[in-house]
Amino acid sequence: MRLSAFFFEIVPLSGFFIGTQYYSLIIAAIISLILGILVMLIFYVLERRISKFQIFGICMSALFTFFAYIFNDEEFVKIQPTIFNGFFSAVLLIGIFYKKAMMKQFFGSQFSLNNDTWHKLSLRWGLFFLFLTIINELAWRNLETQDWVFIKVFILTPLIGLFMLAQLPLTLRGRINIK
Repeated sequence: MRLSAFFFEIVPLSGFFIGTQYYSLIIAAIISLILGILVMLIFYVLERRISKFQIFGICMSALFTFFAYIFNDEEFVKIQPTIFNGFFSAVLLIGIFYKKAMMKQFFGSQFSLNNDTWHKLSLRWGLFFLFLTIINELAWRNLETQDWVFIKVFILTPLIGLFMLAQLPLTLRGRINIK
């Protein structure tokens, strides 16, 4: 991942955090969704591709933000990470059970890796998404909204970045050189 891609990824999250400081959680989710769509469009213009993971993430965010807005219920915003992470955890771990590396389905167009590496990454990310699911579930049910936002923005997001970096050695070792 290039450094510019990292900064574009944090734009929607930054919009979400700033939005929660001045507006409601629902308005912050709308701001984040709009910024997420803009980022996806910018990446499409620059790279002429969009990952299935990005598309799914934007669709999930749009759906839960829509429900939050229509029903005027912040819980839709709070449970979205639980549903998103839980879904990906289930897909990745069930894939491992059936000897399928589902990470390859989502990121195969971005990375050329050997099958062993795809399987290891699928297992690791499946377990990590399960961890994120549990943490989000505990946080939104037991904390005030501003505390949940703090956990989401300043603890879980950096943790995701650190986990991603921790997978870099495995990913680099598992590359397939395509000429």
